Formats: sequence, C-alpha cells, structure tokens
Amino acid sequence: MRRLAFLLRPGWIALAVVVVAFTYLCFTVLAPWQLGKNTKTSRENDQIQQSLTTAPVPLTTLLPQQDSSARDAQWRRVTATGHYLPDKQLVVRLRVADGEQAMEVLIPFAVDGGPTVLVDRGYVRPLPGSRVPPLPPPPRGPVRITARLRDSEAPVTDKESFVSDGVRQVYSIDVQRIAQLTGVPLTGSYLQLVDDQPGGLGVIALPHLDAGPFLSYGIQWITFGVVAPILLGYFVYSEVKARRAEQAQSAPPVDKPATVEDKLTDRYGRRR
Repeated sequence: MRRLAFLLRPGWIALAVVVVAFTYLCFTVLAPWQLGKNTKTSRENDQIQQSLTTAPVPLTTLLPQQDSSARDAQWRRVTATGHYLPDKQLVVRLRVADGEQAMEVLIPFAVDGGPTVLVDRGYVRPLPGSRVPPLPPPPRGPVRITARLRDSEAPVTDKESFVSDGVRQVYSIDVQRIAQLTGVPLTGSYLQLVDDQPGGLGVIALPHLDAGPFLSYGIQWITFGVVAPILLGYFVYSEVKARRAEQAQSAPPVDKPATVEDKLTDRYGRRR
C-alpha cells in the first residue's frame, strides 16, 4: 500500500474526481442526450415517410372532442371541414423558411362536429424592422382543408407575447398558451396546411429525412466514458513503474562475496 500512497496527493485526488465525474456525465447525461435525439429524429422520419404514402384521414378520427395529444399521428395528413375564426389570428416570430427570415400565421379553425384546432396557414416575409406585413384574410364560410398534424411546441419562457401592427405575436406554437391568449379552447395538436389549400400562405416545407449524427455522437460519449477510467489506471500504473525504477537506481550497490580467484589476484597481483 505504501507504493500507492502518492494517490492521496491533491493532484491525483483531483484527477480521479474529474475522471469519475466525466465518466458519470458520459453515461447518464451526454450519451442518453444524443441517443434520445437520434430516437426522436428516427421516429419523426418514419412518421414523415409514412405520411407521404398514406391517404389523408378525417381529423375527427384522430382528434376526438376531449383529446389532448396525438403524438403518435404527427405529420399524418388529415382533412377537416369547418370555418376559420379570423378575429383570433396571430403570428409566430423568428421563424425561418427556405433559409430566410419568416413569420408563420396561425388561426383557430372550428371543425364541423368536432373540436376547434389551431391551423398554421403558412409563412409570410416580414417587412423591414421585423414588422408584420398585411395578412391576406382567410376565406369566410365553410371550407375543406388538408393539413398535416403537428405536435404543440414547447413554450418560450423568456419572451412574452405582445400586440403590434394590429396582430398578436408569439414566439412558439404552444397550443395551450395560444388557447389562453385567444380565449378559444384548442386541441393539444395543431394543423400545418399543405399546398393549394383555402387560406394557405407560403407552404412550409417538410424536414429533410436525415437521421443526423446523433447516433455516432452517442456512441462516442459511451466510448469516452469507458476510456477515461482505463487511462486513469494506465497513468497510475506508469507512475508506480517509474517510482520503482527510481528506487532501483538510487539503491546502494550490493557487494558480491570474494571468490578464491579474487583473493589470489589481490595477494599476488596476478592469477595463478
């Protein structure tokens, strides 16, 4: 144990703490974070691919009156007949469409015989100074729309909604929050119009079907978590080995017992 006493020095203790903390983060935070993103992306890609080959279904079959979530059906194409609520229209700021700044226009849509659902009409380009341009009014009266079912977005906690240019503006498509702002009960998901729809604006393109680098990143963090303690053990082994070599070099030489030949050489100055 005396040979390992150097491990109690502050430098070695700090190194051990760092390695243990890093390994813990790799296995409990960093790797699960990337693997979780890979799972989410793969799931979304499968849903998009399925939506491209599956015929639209009536919205009421996926969103019953009391439904609060339809995550398993995200990106699914649906149809709905009803009417827009033009006095409840609002816009989402800080969006990007085709690589350029955009605003998305949202409006509640009352489904005949079903719930009221939030509809994303598409995007418009802001005026200089990030001002809202004149918005084409939605059609009056009953219309039939085809759209993709989308999950509600997470709220943006550090930015509050406000009214400017005659329209309320928000920073996220948080359906629950928008329901509070408009005073209209809304379902937990929203609809994103496809092209050539009544009331549609600039069509929001589908995400690219790319799994991304998340799986490889997750595997890398797992590898780092395995390698870190191995390297620490190697450093300890190298230090012990180096200390043994230093002790061997500094030890006094050990005299060998004199042989008969050595004694004769010392006595007569030559060997006999």
